[in-house]
Amino acid sequence: MNEHVSLRKSEELMNGVPIKRERANLVWLLAPLAVLAIAIAWLYSANPLSSFNNGAPPVENLTVERTILDSNGLRLLVRAGGSEPMSIAQVQVDAAYWEFTQDPAGAIARGDTAWVSVPFPWVLGEAHKVTFVTNTGATFDHEIPVAVPTPVPTSGNLVPQALLGAFVGILPVAVGLMFYPALRGAGPATMNFLLAMTIGLLGFLLVDTFEDALEFAGESAAIFQGPTMVVLAAAASFLLLMGVSRREGRPSGLALATYIAFGIGLHNLGEGLAIGAAFAAGAAGLGTFLVMGFTLHNVTEGIGIAAPMLKVRPPLWTFAGLALLAGGPAVIGMWIGSLAYAPHWSALALAVGAGAILQVIVEVSLYLMHSERRGPAAIFSPSVLAGLAAGVGFMYATAMLVKI
Repeated sequence: MNEHVSLRKSEELMNGVPIKRERANLVWLLAPLAVLAIAIAWLYSANPLSSFNNGAPPVENLTVERTILDSNGLRLLVRAGGSEPMSIAQVQVDAAYWEFTQDPAGAIARGDTAWVSVPFPWVLGEAHKVTFVTNTGATFDHEIPVAVPTPVPTSGNLVPQALLGAFVGILPVAVGLMFYPALRGAGPATMNFLLAMTIGLLGFLLVDTFEDALEFAGESAAIFQGPTMVVLAAAASFLLLMGVSRREGRPSGLALATYIAFGIGLHNLGEGLAIGAAFAAGAAGLGTFLVMGFTLHNVTEGIGIAAPMLKVRPPLWTFAGLALLAGGPAVIGMWIGSLAYAPHWSALALAVGAGAILQVIVEVSLYLMHSERRGPAAIFSPSVLAGLAAGVGFMYATAMLVKI
């Protein structure tokens, strides 16, 4: 009996050890957080930084995220990024002071936004300069290169934009996919050439997308830490898609073509955002030549999507789905860019697209090396090097048609 009681007590003691250990770990986890909270509360209440106050005004920063021009004048969405809440005291348009209203009124807290309305009779086709003057005397300028009415969501402008987006996004990808039957009889060297050309065109899109993302990041409010946001978003997109693509081994065939279409679609989303923003900013004079340039620029994308599927025979609806996946985002981006443009969202979308494109480059490169069974040496074969050069060269040459 005594032995049985002793054994039960020893089991209870043994079972209690993990519980006590978990409680101790919880205490050691909460203790640093409690010390940090106390330190922050003391800093806020005691305000020891007041002894360093030499009368200098607080650091202020103001970014204009949207500009709307209509029959009532100007409406500008501004975001504050200073160290303290800031107040707009005056607004100048073309060096003249104008009355304005602000919604919400009062000081704008760090990171918050407000709409500023100015009843200024803007002139169609003219350039205007808006200057915000804060109560500390700091000034922030905003340029309106060409004054045109801001588009509103009506069928009168959404339908033409959708047609243009389909022409520069969906149509060229579909044309590229139409080469699929002719390419099915390609030999190994031609197959390697096409896969390498896909890597080349994706490499060009990666550089182009990342450059555009950094450009939009530079226009966004400092609080978003634009360049850092772009790098982190691209890395997160790359790692997430790599994890998804490797759940069932290395992708190939239709799966790899889908990833290529997805990456290209995110790039075309950013391209559509840029075109839509041009509409909203009054720089929408694309012209037939530029539209043709965009179309030629994107034809190779369809060939790149078709390249991994040459050894399989997918149903016809698959090609329609791939064309929509790769080109359809151009329509969505054009709508968003013209109606709700914001530089930080554009930078984020393009960064995610850059990460997706990098993931596809890695997967296509591994697929090429695996299909050749030569490892990294396959990259240096004449057909592969020629494909890389052709992909980059064609994208660079056609990009000159759309750069203005």
